[in-house]
Amino acid sequence: MIGRLSGEIVEKQAPDVMLNVNGVCYEVAVPMTTYYDLPDIGAQVSLATHFVVREDAQLLFGFLSKSDRDLFRIVIKVSGIGPKVGLAILSGLTATDLVNCIRLGDKAALVKLPGIGPKTAERLILETRDKLKDGWSVVEPGDTKPATNSDPDNDDPVAQAEAALESLGYKKAEATRAVAKAMAATDGKLNVEALIRSALRSLF
Repeated sequence: MIGRLSGEIVEKQAPDVMLNVNGVCYEVAVPMTTYYDLPDIGAQVSLATHFVVREDAQLLFGFLSKSDRDLFRIVIKVSGIGPKVGLAILSGLTATDLVNCIRLGDKAALVKLPGIGPKTAERLILETRDKLKDGWSVVEPGDTKPATNSDPDNDDPVAQAEAALESLGYKKAEATRAVAKAMAATDGKLNVEALIRSALRSLF
């Protein structure tokens, strides 16, 4: 079990990040709520991780806070929700917003997430609500000091933003429309992270 990785960021392409840990590079998929707060390439970061072993792949998912990782683990135990959908859920909603949606039974907000239909949203609420009672708190990252909003070198920020949304489970047409809408609201500064953030907001 790999529970935490600490190393240098050598590559960022939403929603993935590559960490160099003592000369070994690990590919880690992170929710966009984590990706936004990552420091720049070349900086050190520590991620709480969840390791998934399948017949055809070994996958690592990373989070800036242990509480986000714990919430991810609770969510993917729900029938019909795997790690990829769990990643999309925590990309579309912050941990605090997700906990609030579940506690309030806000099915309408949950079905806007990719991979979540009405029945899955209902199961998510019913199967996790008791685990997320008032005693369960969302803790913000402590040790990691993020972040500037600068992007790595990138020739096509629109394509990168669309690809990020598609990798989170949104259909190509949805991703294209959302990014186009985000582009229309920009002042000409093509920041990939800002485009993705704005596009995700437009989908809710």
